[in-house]
Formats: sequence, structure tokens, C-alpha cells
Amino acid sequence: MIDYNDINIVYEDNHLLVVVKPQNMPVAEDQSGDDDLLNALKRYLKDKYEKPGEAYLGLVHRLDRPTGGVMVFAKTSKAAARLQESIKSGDFEKRYLAVTTGIPKEKKAFLKNALYKDEAKNTVYCVPIATEGAKLALMEYDTMETRENLALLDIHIYTGRSHQIRVQLKTIGCPIFGDAKYGLGKSPEGYNMALWATEIRFSHPVTKEKLVFRVYPPKEEVPWKFFDIQTKLSIKM
Repeated sequence: MIDYNDINIVYEDNHLLVVVKPQNMPVAEDQSGDDDLLNALKRYLKDKYEKPGEAYLGLVHRLDRPTGGVMVFAKTSKAAARLQESIKSGDFEKRYLAVTTGIPKEKKAFLKNALYKDEAKNTVYCVPIATEGAKLALMEYDTMETRENLALLDIHIYTGRSHQIRVQLKTIGCPIFGDAKYGLGKSPEGYNMALWATEIRFSHPVTKEKLVFRVYPPKEEVPWKFFDIQTKLSIKM
């Protein structure tokens, strides 16, 4: 069972809980049966506030299991509904960092693809736009730095499709470093996938204050340690 004391809580008030999701942990209960972030945080709330029953915590967005980074949860149903409205309206902005194996031909580009998810295999494919069940995926990347055959990308997504960033980058021949599912050939052993949710921006569901939360990937880990990420991001802010 996950010890919630090991989870980095970035911010908490009466309406929100913002945390750093550890890599290789499911956000919510899945077929693996492994303990998940949502239930660990519910235990945290139950213990902290001495709640008699199960604590409420609303899941308003997700990250793939191998992806780490910043996430926001809603502590009330009202906050959850308003955050979901923010996501639909485009007020909720998500920014990622990724290191790819292979350097994109275009330094900066907007990618538009139709994606189809095979639920049985939990695998997403890039397909023709007219394919039944396909969903439009939109993202933009900017190459911040390159080292040999690796590229550090700053990524904004405009749709929240399953495995979106991983599949769209594979489509341009630049899969994410350490991605066992969508990488080209054998994935490097012993390394986490180099995809990190580094920033979220949204309006507070009650006060309407514009909030920005930013967390950095583990700077001592391969391949992040090959890049001066904090300096690069500070220049772009």
C-alpha cells in the first residue's frame, strides 16, 4: 500500500489538492490491482481531517501510469464540476516536458492527428480522420535543446486524448525516451519514461484567482540530467 506521506503535496485549500504524481503509479484503480494515487490521497484526507467515512476527492484529469508530474484534485463536488468546465472551455492549460529519442525535423510544430484507442490492448493508433471511433488530437511542441540523438521538448496539449503525446511524437519518428509501449525497438532498461507534466494553469473554482503550479522532472535521472531544464524554462517564462 502506498504511504501517502511519500507523496509531495504542492498546495491544499478547502477546495483543491495539488500534488506531484510519482511515475509508474496509476492515477486511479485499474486492472492491475495496484494501489493508486486517488485512493492514497483519500486515505490522507480521511486521516488528516478524521473523517468517519470515505473522503471525497474528485478526479478531474489524468496522467498515464509511466508519466509523473503535477496534478490537481477537487475536494468538493462543486470544485470538481467547475474544474471540468474549465477543461472544456480551454481555461485549464497543461504543459509537459519530454525527451525524445531522435530529433524532430521541425524545431517547432503544431501536430494534428486522428487517434483511435484499442481498449482491449490499451494501445492508441494514429489513423485516418474518417475512421470510426477516432478522436482528434492537437498538440504543439518546441525543441528547447538537443544532445546527440536526444531532444528536450516543451509541449502544450489542446486535447486530452489517451496516450496522446506519446503517439503523436512516435508518428513524427521521435518516440519518448524510455517508452516501452510506443518506443522504436527495445526500450532502455532501468529508466523511467521521459515525459513529465511540468505545469498547470487554471482559475480557482471558487475565488477565480489564476493559479499556476510548476514542478520539475527529477534532475539527477537519465535523460533529464543531460539538460539544464530550470534555466531553459526560466528563459521561456
